[in-house]
Amino acid sequence: MAELAFSASEYLERQSQFLSQIPSDSLVLIPTNPVSYRSNDTSFPFRANSYMLYLCGWSDPEAVFMAHHDADSWVTTLFVQPRDTKAEIWTGRRVGTEDAAFGWPVDESQSMNDLEGIVAAHLGACKQAYMIQDVNPTLDEMVSSAVGTDSADPTPILDEMRVRKSDREIRLMQESADIASAALIEAMRATYSGIGEWQLQAVIEGHFTSNKSQWSYPSIIGGGDNATILHYNENSADISDGELVLVDAGCEVEGYASDITRTWPVNGKFNDAQREIYELVLKAQIAGIEACQAGSPWNAMHHATSNVLAQGLIDLGILDCSLEEALGEDFDGPYRNYFMHGTGHMLGLDVHDVGGGRQGDDLPSGKTLLELEPGMVLTVEPGLYFGSWRTDAEIPERYSGIGVRIEDDVLITGDDPVVLSSNCPKTIDEIEALIGSDR
Repeated sequence: MAELAFSASEYLERQSQFLSQIPSDSLVLIPTNPVSYRSNDTSFPFRANSYMLYLCGWSDPEAVFMAHHDADSWVTTLFVQPRDTKAEIWTGRRVGTEDAAFGWPVDESQSMNDLEGIVAAHLGACKQAYMIQDVNPTLDEMVSSAVGTDSADPTPILDEMRVRKSDREIRLMQESADIASAALIEAMRATYSGIGEWQLQAVIEGHFTSNKSQWSYPSIIGGGDNATILHYNENSADISDGELVLVDAGCEVEGYASDITRTWPVNGKFNDAQREIYELVLKAQIAGIEACQAGSPWNAMHHATSNVLAQGLIDLGILDCSLEEALGEDFDGPYRNYFMHGTGHMLGLDVHDVGGGRQGDDLPSGKTLLELEPGMVLTVEPGLYFGSWRTDAEIPERYSGIGVRIEDDVLITGDDPVVLSSNCPKTIDEIEALIGSDR
């Protein structure tokens, strides 16, 4: 039987905090993700729904977490696949309903075969169903057709809970960041001129696998001009002597993600133009991290990195204007031709985690995330991109084909921010000393 990632008491505290905000005449339904198929009967690797993992830690497919109010308290039920020897011969052993009730933080468990009958009975007795929609079509249809029952979205409540990480969550994210940092170091050591993007991907993801982890998103390995494509994922080109490679990769530990980006020269030495852009991005990233103080506005880090990048673009002669003109009225000026994305996002059970972010987005509840708070984990990832293929912006010949992004995972504390990914080198001297050192 799989072990829980957290103590039963931590799961139960989450459930209690969540259910205390749900009206007692309601029914709660949290389905896990469906199995998705790559081709014919070959499925993609299964990954449980993050809300299911958060509330009870159940990681197997075909499951539903349900809560209903009975008398003076909430009763939680976990619907799971029943034991089935014939099916288990093909797809692996199941926990089954009896062991699910014994080993998981719920009051009772039921077979998925009985889901419709039990849910139908509870729908008939409740006024609203708090359910994550578009995950389980059967539940979607049952709730939408239930007479006298309104549907409601539980995710705004859960998202605000998930924003601030517990001590145990932070330890898991530190472990995830350590594994990803070591994977990128291993890739730097294996790098040489002419190496294939896919070969670096194999080094990195092989390290994840050897540490009982898996990638938290498909790795981005972009050499040369490919580094200027923000979500490049072909990873199929050779990286020539004199080119930079941008590697954006992260892994999961018990569902909790890391997300790190480093950029380095495959021949082991930054040329002058590459060094100029790299040092500018690094300076901006350090400013962004320093801005990650509890009580600071969410967009403080974006403003900090943007100021450094805009001034640097002016100093390098790439922009010919004042700093105010480069930044624009709402940080949308011409510096954005070379820095197109936000400075960071929340990080947790999802790589782009819940709770707002990305230059001050609103929380799903409609509340604006005005300031950073201890326990939040986020990324800081400025970059500059000069794709030679672009026609929408003037690309200086000196910097053509250069793409640089530097990204770290940052924990907000009551004091200075803590860089969870600090084990991954990022200064020029550190990187140049590592490139190809295993060859």
